[in-house]
Amino acid sequence: MRALIVTAVPAERDAVVRGIRDAGAFEGVERALPGAPGYARHRLALPVTGASDALTLEALDADVLAAGVGPAASAAATGSALATATADGLPYDLVISAGIGGGFGVAPAIPPAGTGSAGAGSAGTGSAGMGSAGAGSAGTGSVGAGQAAARPGGVALAAVVVADAIVAADLGAETPDGFAAVTDLGFGTIRHLPPAHLVRAVAEATGGVRGSVLTVSTVTGSAERAAELMARHPGALAEAMEGFGVAEAATAYGVPVLEIRTVSNAVGPRDRAAWRIDAALAALTAAFDALARALPRAMAENGAPTDPAGTARGSSALHEAASEAAAGDGPT
Repeated sequence: MRALIVTAVPAERDAVVRGIRDAGAFEGVERALPGAPGYARHRLALPVTGASDALTLEALDADVLAAGVGPAASAAATGSALATATADGLPYDLVISAGIGGGFGVAPAIPPAGTGSAGAGSAGTGSAGMGSAGAGSAGTGSVGAGQAAARPGGVALAAVVVADAIVAADLGAETPDGFAAVTDLGFGTIRHLPPAHLVRAVAEATGGVRGSVLTVSTVTGSAERAAELMARHPGALAEAMEGFGVAEAATAYGVPVLEIRTVSNAVGPRDRAAWRIDAALAALTAAFDALARALPRAMAENGAPTDPAGTARGSSALHEAASEAAAGDGPT
């Protein structure tokens, strides 16, 4: 199967790439999208587990892309990648929006003893400002001793959230009676529903929780707005900035879409000392390690084709990378 995985910033992209490589993938080539020199797809291919031919690259052929922050940037980059793949005769079977984000109902974290904040220059809720979140270092993957988990109905720091609904939470208009979603005004949509069987399979494989993930253009920075969002979207578990843009592009091309987030901070007042970006990136790596192994089977079991020749029709560089890795000369 062929998957396009869209993150906001390089630190998230690198965490995803590490996870897929940890699952045994061969890393192939980077390829820029035509007309978009800032977008480079990192290509990986995962051999079938237990295949008689170690170079059979049927299980997963993934392109991982850092698209930029916000729904407009993510929609533009995703659309470019989908258009290029279609023109090449190698359409994607699945699109995944992935990264870190804020969690609803996260209890305030207590910094672990002997450690500082989550990294100088690291960002807040969602992906905003994450371009300086280190060099993509994944940290230890633990939330840290003494940190609180989730309040009732909420999620814990470093938890994996798999979206059962991808919702544009601030697309609409302010009225004298409060916020009106764009659908209330008679336009468009604010919600995309990923395939339920894939949501369930990914949640089981990653140990994730299922719930709505809200896409916002303005990161929540107050308890009042967090409460307002939870009141309007009671099933929301996480907030980020790109999922709806990715889903809009994927839907336009008729490709199913998922969103996967790992929780780096609480949605609400911005408290840099409580952010756990390294732990969230480590959780993202672990999630994609598990997902890369489980997703192709989940797709196949539910009728989605896994074309054994599909990867072979793609870049020959993938096969070259696989051959080198099998000979001990590949990427480490």
